Amino acid sequence: LTAREQEVLILIAEDYGNQQIANHLTISVKTVERHRENIMRKLKLHSRTELVKYAIRKKMIALD
Repeated sequence: LTAREQEVLILIAEDYGNQQIANHLTISVKTVERHRENIMRKLKLHSRTELVKYAIRKKMIALD
């Protein structure tokens, strides 16, 4: 994953919505959606839940 895709994945896993991610990274919602599509394709994942599980397994986010 690119550095930006990793940023988006972390924010998705931290339960940010697309608009919140776009605002946080100063990009458009469409760009967030494209990053998410690319992440899912590259990792062969099919849902937001699978993305969160991946981020947890890879220790990209900490569980509180």
